Amino acid sequence: MQNARLIGLSRQMTLERQIDVIANNVANANTNGFKSDHSLFEEYLNSNAREDNFIGRDRQVSYVHDRGTFRNIAQGPMEPTNSPLDMAINGNAYFAVQGNGGEFYTRDGKFSLNSTGQLVTADGNLVLGNAGPITFQPTDHDINVAPDGTVTVLEGTARTDSIRGKIRMVSFDDPTKLTKLGANLYAAGGANPQAETKSTLQQGYVEKSNVNAVSEMTRMVEVMRSYTAVANLLQQQSDLHKSAIEKLADVPA
Repeated sequence: MQNARLIGLSRQMTLERQIDVIANNVANANTNGFKSDHSLFEEYLNSNAREDNFIGRDRQVSYVHDRGTFRNIAQGPMEPTNSPLDMAINGNAYFAVQGNGGEFYTRDGKFSLNSTGQLVTADGNLVLGNAGPITFQPTDHDINVAPDGTVTVLEGTARTDSIRGKIRMVSFDDPTKLTKLGANLYAAGGANPQAETKSTLQQGYVEKSNVNAVSEMTRMVEVMRSYTAVANLLQQQSDLHKSAIEKLADVPA
């Protein structure tokens, strides 16, 4: 009976952590460029804690272990914003941005200008070009971003384009190694950023989250039902254990 309760407890612990992962996905269903996470489970075999009277595989107790999470890096849907400063990446690249502590990466292309005319993210991080931050002049207008990331403007009354830089896009051999920092930012972690040439930019759009809210809510209901079922099983085991002790106590000496 003790083994059954330990197995049930291990399952409840993994279900609780799975709910946390799902809840985070649901909370970011409307976060631009967000990539959903999913739990990974495996069987953990261990010998039982008490007398070993069984043969073969019955000598081992099978626990549930959540060994980690994996990130779904699929591209989210594109949403038009009609803002010339908004950009969405078609492909697997990331925007490079300069924040406190160094260079970071994001898929969120909801950009604006700060007080000095520099292109920044929603949190004020500088959007990097191939030659540093993208900076506009006060007289710039008719901003255009080419698919390769080249930013051009018309300056004042000029009729010819002036180049303000080229948006730096980077890719990684294994994007799943990127470390989530919060605020839609990633650190390189064990991945090495490389210049990206295959991805393209789409001006006037932002990439939405790739979270399927309906699927995540359905999964949350399933997990909660499983948690309740395991809780009921543990209660039954506890009642059985209590009943056994009471009956043993009634046995004449």
